Amino acid sequence: MKRIRIIAGDVSVVAELLNSKTSDAIWDALPIENTVNTWGEEIYFEIPVKSVLDDTAKEVVEKGDLGYWPTGKAFCIFFGPTPASQGDEIRPASAVNIVGKVEGDVKVFKSIRDGANIKLERVRIK
Repeated sequence: MKRIRIIAGDVSVVAELLNSKTSDAIWDALPIENTVNTWGEEIYFEIPVKSVLDDTAKEVVEKGDLGYWPTGKAFCIFFGPTPASQGDEIRPASAVNIVGKVEGDVKVFKSIRDGANIKLERVRIK
């Protein structure tokens, strides 16, 4: 099981990465730091990973899903509707590979503002 910590400001959450080529590429690139962009209730930022859409790709995602957006080489955290959403759905700008899931309450991401620093790191197994 590959677990990561997502740290931004006062927010620190753990997430689990799925078993996929894209997830493995993200794991191999850790730690990653960048500044975030927000788009509705989605946080995304460029990462040093290049991948194409795979069999995990979705156009509508679930709350707490972690995605990789090939168009922008971006890691995405979904915690609510985006400007592209219809109704209660969570819709990325275009299809994303699902690479993991946040453990716990995703509402904490609402406090993260555009331009905030974010870090992804491996969770050390004790």
